[in-house]
Amino acid sequence: MKEYRELRQKVSFLQLCKSPELVCEATLTAVNKINPDAAIIFSDILLILEPLGFDLDYVEGKGPVISNPFSGSSDLERMEEIVQHPHDPLPFVKDAISLTKRELNQRMPVIGFSGAPFTVAAYAIEGGSSKDFSRTRSFMQERTEEWNTFLSHITTLTASYLNSQVQGGAQALQIFDSWVGLLSREEYSQYVLPHTKRLIASLPSEVPIIHFGTKTKELLNLIATEIGASVVGIDSDVSVRQAMEDFPNVAIQGNFDPQILLTTPKEIEKEAMRILNEAEGRPGHIFNLAHGVLPSTPVDHVIRLIDFVHEKSHR
Repeated sequence: MKEYRELRQKVSFLQLCKSPELVCEATLTAVNKINPDAAIIFSDILLILEPLGFDLDYVEGKGPVISNPFSGSSDLERMEEIVQHPHDPLPFVKDAISLTKRELNQRMPVIGFSGAPFTVAAYAIEGGSSKDFSRTRSFMQERTEEWNTFLSHITTLTASYLNSQVQGGAQALQIFDSWVGLLSREEYSQYVLPHTKRLIASLPSEVPIIHFGTKTKELLNLIATEIGASVVGIDSDVSVRQAMEDFPNVAIQGNFDPQILLTTPKEIEKEAMRILNEAEGRPGHIFNLAHGVLPSTPVDHVIRLIDFVHEKSHR
């Protein structure tokens, strides 16, 4: 969005994330422009790494960079000291949620979020993004005890962080496990699921929890039935109808392919109608993208998609 690019010319990404006033401005600018049904607070899943002692930066053209990647026991000792004393690790996010909620004046709910333990750990181990996160997978298989301790510490601090967001006024929480689809079913079950399950169990039962991951088709049965989330996000390679039939005890979120937003309004409406027809107007479907908005997406195409869904569906 033009307004966001102008804002970023004045401050760095981290400066923006740490300013409640600027976070509120960025969130409300998007809300007012595209008219969604809920506002998700402007933040980033890796901010939690800073209070855990990692040096985080965002480099133009490269993305997140952790200059002191997780290496083992010395990091665990440092993190042990941190998590022993429960506290709000990122209070500026709570403040941003409170300010945004006040400014919205009950127009729509505010969604808070965090990264899931696996995805946060993967970035910390790799030192940034990766095509296959092979170092992470080797670590969890070869140094399983350290892996579990590491994820346990991330889980503990993330739980404090998300509970703080609820105290700030967040009415739902989304947990982003962006890269978990790289794992096999066995890897997920053994090395990841227990930590995600503990995180969700530590959150208020009355707050809806959305679990989001890409390429999780082979893991959906475990995600939908075992981790305790209220809502499961699905990628565009999964049928909305089939997911709703297979997992009747959770809501299904998705699953418009963001690539189609780069095409034409006619194609956008055609695909949106196909998804709505699959959902058949049944309760328990939240129309959303299958994963993130691509940077080159025309804003007008996003607006048209939302308007079309509002026209053709019931809330």
